[in-house]
Amino acid sequence: MEWSQVFHEITSRHDFKDMHDFLEQQYTTEIVYPERKNIYQAFDLTPFEDVKVVILGQDPYHGPNQAHGLAFSVQPNAKFPPSLRNMYKELADDIGCTRQSPHLQDWAKEGVLLLNTVLTVRKGEAHSHRNIGWETFTDEVIQAVSNYHEHIVFILWGKPAQQKIKLIDTTKHCIIKSVHPSPLSAYRGFFGSKPYSKANDYLISVGKTPVNWCENESAGDENG
Repeated sequence: MEWSQVFHEITSRHDFKDMHDFLEQQYTTEIVYPERKNIYQAFDLTPFEDVKVVILGQDPYHGPNQAHGLAFSVQPNAKFPPSLRNMYKELADDIGCTRQSPHLQDWAKEGVLLLNTVLTVRKGEAHSHRNIGWETFTDEVIQAVSNYHEHIVFILWGKPAQQKIKLIDTTKHCIIKSVHPSPLSAYRGFFGSKPYSKANDYLISVGKTPVNWCENESAGDENG
Protein backbone atom coordinates (compact mmCIF):
# COMPACT_ATOMS: atom_id res chain seq x y z
CA MET A 1 0.00 0.00 0.00
CA GLU A 2 1.28 3.46 -0.88
CA TRP A 3 0.00 6.95 -0.17
CA SER A 4 -0.99 7.30 -3.83
CA GLN A 5 -3.44 4.42 -3.39
CA VAL A 6 -4.75 5.89 -0.13
CA PHE A 7 -5.24 9.28 -1.79
CA HIS A 8 -7.00 7.65 -4.75
CA GLU A 9 -9.46 5.95 -2.38
CA ILE A 10 -10.08 9.24 -0.55
CA THR A 11 -10.65 11.27 -3.72
CA SER A 12 -12.99 8.59 -5.06
CA ARG A 13 -15.22 9.18 -2.01
CA HIS A 14 -14.96 12.97 -1.71
CA ASP A 15 -14.95 15.91 -4.10
CA PHE A 16 -12.17 18.37 -3.23
CA LYS A 17 -12.68 20.66 -6.23
CA ASP A 18 -13.89 23.60 -4.13
CA MET A 19 -10.88 23.25 -1.84
CA HIS A 20 -8.47 23.09 -4.76
CA ASP A 21 -10.08 26.15 -6.37
CA PHE A 22 -9.88 28.04 -3.07
CA LEU A 23 -6.21 27.11 -2.61
CA GLU A 24 -5.40 28.13 -6.17
CA GLN A 25 -6.93 31.54 -5.49
CA GLN A 26 -5.17 31.85 -2.11
CA TYR A 27 -1.72 30.92 -3.38
CA THR A 28 -2.17 33.34 -6.29
CA THR A 29 -3.38 36.35 -4.32
CA GLU A 30 -2.17 35.85 -0.73
CA ILE A 31 0.89 34.62 1.15
CA VAL A 32 0.12 31.05 2.23
CA TYR A 33 2.21 28.60 4.25
CA PRO A 34 3.77 26.19 3.68
CA GLU A 35 5.09 26.68 0.16
CA ARG A 36 2.93 24.81 -2.32
CA LYS A 37 5.67 22.22 -2.95
CA ASN A 38 5.74 21.32 0.76
CA ILE A 39 2.01 20.89 1.47
CA TYR A 40 2.33 17.10 1.40
CA GLN A 41 5.86 16.78 2.77
CA ALA A 42 4.71 14.63 5.70
CA PHE A 43 3.67 11.98 3.20
CA ASP A 44 6.77 12.43 1.03
CA LEU A 45 9.12 11.82 3.97
CA THR A 46 7.14 9.04 5.68
CA PRO A 47 6.03 6.37 3.18
CA PHE A 48 2.74 4.69 4.08
CA GLU A 49 4.31 1.31 4.76
CA ASP A 50 6.90 2.90 7.11
CA VAL A 51 4.46 4.64 9.47
CA LYS A 52 5.02 3.59 13.09
CA VAL A 53 3.90 6.67 15.01
CA VAL A 54 1.37 9.39 14.20
CA ILE A 55 1.66 12.77 15.95
CA LEU A 56 -1.30 15.05 15.24
CA GLY A 57 -1.04 18.81 15.07
CA GLN A 58 -3.68 21.38 14.08
CA ASP A 59 -2.74 23.86 11.37
CA PRO A 60 0.67 25.06 10.12
CA TYR A 61 2.67 27.85 11.71
CA HIS A 62 1.65 31.12 10.09
CA GLY A 63 4.91 33.07 10.32
CA PRO A 64 7.64 33.41 7.67
CA ASN A 65 10.23 30.61 7.25
CA GLN A 66 8.45 28.29 9.65
CA ALA A 67 5.99 25.79 8.17
CA HIS A 68 7.33 23.21 5.74
CA GLY A 69 4.67 20.50 5.85
CA LEU A 70 5.47 18.64 9.08
CA ALA A 71 3.38 19.21 12.21
CA PHE A 72 5.30 20.97 15.02
CA SER A 73 8.46 21.23 12.89
CA VAL A 74 9.93 24.44 11.51
CA GLN A 75 12.66 25.07 8.97
CA PRO A 76 16.23 24.60 10.25
CA ASN A 77 17.12 28.24 10.88
CA ALA A 78 13.75 29.33 12.23
CA LYS A 79 13.16 30.41 15.81
CA PHE A 80 11.91 27.64 18.10
CA PRO A 81 8.12 27.68 18.53
CA PRO A 82 7.09 27.45 22.20
CA SER A 83 5.28 24.11 21.83
CA LEU A 84 8.30 22.52 20.18
CA ARG A 85 10.56 23.86 22.90
CA ASN A 86 8.34 22.14 25.47
CA MET A 87 8.36 18.93 23.40
CA TYR A 88 12.17 18.99 23.53
CA LYS A 89 12.17 19.71 27.27
CA GLU A 90 10.00 16.64 27.84
CA LEU A 91 12.19 14.63 25.46
CA ALA A 92 15.27 15.50 27.54
CA ASP A 93 13.49 14.62 30.78
CA ASP A 94 11.99 11.44 29.31
CA ILE A 95 14.90 9.81 27.50
CA GLY A 96 17.82 12.20 27.91
CA CYS A 97 17.96 13.55 24.35
CA THR A 98 19.06 17.10 23.71
CA ARG A 99 18.09 18.36 20.26
CA GLN A 100 19.47 21.55 18.71
CA SER A 101 17.50 21.81 15.46
CA PRO A 102 13.80 22.74 15.32
CA HIS A 103 13.56 20.66 12.12
CA LEU A 104 11.88 17.27 12.61
CA GLN A 105 12.70 15.80 9.23
CA ASP A 106 14.69 12.99 10.87
CA TRP A 107 11.63 11.94 12.90
CA ALA A 108 9.61 11.78 9.69
CA LYS A 109 12.23 9.54 8.14
CA GLU A 110 12.07 7.33 11.25
CA GLY A 111 8.43 6.55 10.54
CA VAL A 112 6.78 9.35 12.54
CA LEU A 113 3.91 10.82 10.52
CA LEU A 114 3.79 14.47 11.63
CA LEU A 115 0.29 15.25 10.45
CA ASN A 116 -1.54 18.53 10.80
CA THR A 117 -5.31 18.21 10.50
CA VAL A 118 -5.30 21.34 8.29
CA LEU A 119 -2.40 21.53 5.83
CA THR A 120 -2.33 25.22 4.81
CA VAL A 121 -2.76 28.63 6.42
CA ARG A 122 -2.76 32.28 5.36
CA LYS A 123 0.17 34.36 6.62
CA GLY A 124 -0.46 35.75 10.08
CA GLU A 125 -3.96 34.24 10.38
CA ALA A 126 -4.15 31.08 12.46
CA HIS A 127 -6.92 28.67 11.42
CA SER A 128 -7.65 30.72 8.30
CA HIS A 129 -7.95 27.55 6.19
CA ARG A 130 -10.18 25.64 8.59
CA ASN A 131 -13.30 24.08 7.13
CA ILE A 132 -12.24 24.29 3.49
CA GLY A 133 -11.94 20.51 3.20
CA TRP A 134 -8.64 19.60 4.80
CA GLU A 135 -10.30 18.03 7.85
CA THR A 136 -12.21 15.62 5.62
CA PHE A 137 -8.97 14.65 3.89
CA THR A 138 -6.88 14.20 7.04
CA ASP A 139 -9.66 12.33 8.88
CA GLU A 140 -9.59 9.85 6.01
CA VAL A 141 -5.79 9.62 6.26
CA ILE A 142 -6.00 8.83 9.99
CA GLN A 143 -8.67 6.21 9.31
CA ALA A 144 -6.60 4.64 6.52
CA VAL A 145 -3.55 4.33 8.79
CA SER A 146 -5.78 2.72 11.40
CA ASN A 147 -7.47 0.36 8.94
CA TYR A 148 -4.48 -0.82 6.93
CA HIS A 149 -1.89 -1.04 9.71
CA GLU A 150 -1.55 -2.78 13.04
CA HIS A 151 0.28 -1.60 16.14
CA ILE A 152 0.64 2.10 15.31
CA VAL A 153 1.26 4.59 18.13
CA PHE A 154 -1.08 7.58 17.90
CA ILE A 155 0.16 10.50 20.02
CA LEU A 156 -2.73 12.87 20.66
CA TRP A 157 -1.95 16.12 22.46
CA GLY A 158 -4.86 18.36 23.42
CA LYS A 159 -8.61 18.06 22.90
CA PRO A 160 -8.76 18.63 19.10
CA ALA A 161 -6.32 15.77 18.52
CA GLN A 162 -8.07 13.54 21.06
CA GLN A 163 -11.37 13.99 19.23
CA LYS A 164 -9.82 11.91 16.44
CA ILE A 165 -9.86 8.78 18.62
CA LYS A 166 -13.20 7.91 17.04
CA LEU A 167 -11.35 7.35 13.74
CA ILE A 168 -8.87 4.86 15.24
CA ASP A 169 -9.36 1.18 16.03
CA THR A 170 -8.12 1.24 19.61
CA THR A 171 -8.18 -2.56 19.82
CA LYS A 172 -5.11 -2.86 17.58
CA HIS A 173 -3.28 0.43 18.09
CA CYS A 174 -1.70 2.31 20.99
CA ILE A 175 -3.11 5.69 22.04
CA ILE A 176 -0.89 8.07 24.02
CA LYS A 177 -2.62 11.25 25.07
CA SER A 178 -2.06 14.25 27.30
CA VAL A 179 -2.67 17.98 27.30
CA HIS A 180 -1.02 19.98 24.53
CA PRO A 181 2.66 21.00 24.82
CA SER A 182 1.64 24.64 24.40
CA PRO A 183 2.89 26.93 27.19
CA LEU A 184 -0.78 27.49 28.05
CA SER A 185 -1.27 23.87 29.07
CA ALA A 186 2.06 22.00 29.27
CA TYR A 187 2.31 22.31 33.05
CA ARG A 188 -1.10 20.65 33.46
CA GLY A 189 0.09 17.21 32.44
CA PHE A 190 2.29 17.32 29.35
CA PHE A 191 5.49 17.53 31.36
CA GLY A 192 6.12 14.13 32.89
CA SER A 193 3.83 12.30 30.44
CA LYS A 194 6.80 10.47 28.83
CA PRO A 195 5.30 10.04 25.35
CA TYR A 196 8.58 9.17 23.67
CA SER A 197 9.61 6.30 25.94
CA LYS A 198 6.01 5.03 26.06
CA ALA A 199 5.88 4.96 22.25
CA ASN A 200 9.15 3.07 22.02
CA ASP A 201 8.21 0.63 24.79
CA TYR A 202 5.06 -0.23 22.85
CA LEU A 203 6.86 -0.58 19.52
CA ILE A 204 9.43 -2.90 21.08
CA SER A 205 6.65 -4.93 22.72
CA VAL A 206 5.09 -5.65 19.31
CA GLY A 207 8.40 -6.46 17.63
CA LYS A 208 8.98 -3.14 15.86
CA THR A 209 12.13 -1.03 15.79
CA PRO A 210 11.88 1.88 18.22
CA VAL A 211 12.07 5.46 16.98
CA ASN A 212 15.37 7.30 17.31
CA TRP A 213 13.98 10.50 18.83
CA CYS A 214 17.48 11.90 19.39
CA GLU A 215 19.07 14.18 16.86
CA ASN A 216 21.13 12.37 14.27
CA GLU A 217 23.97 13.85 12.26
CA SER A 218 21.86 14.58 9.19
CA ALA A 219 19.10 16.41 11.08
CA GLY A 220 18.74 19.94 9.80
CA ASP A 221 21.00 19.40 6.79
CA GLU A 222 18.20 19.70 4.29
CA ASN A 223 15.80 22.58 3.95
CA GLY A 224 12.15 21.65 4.01
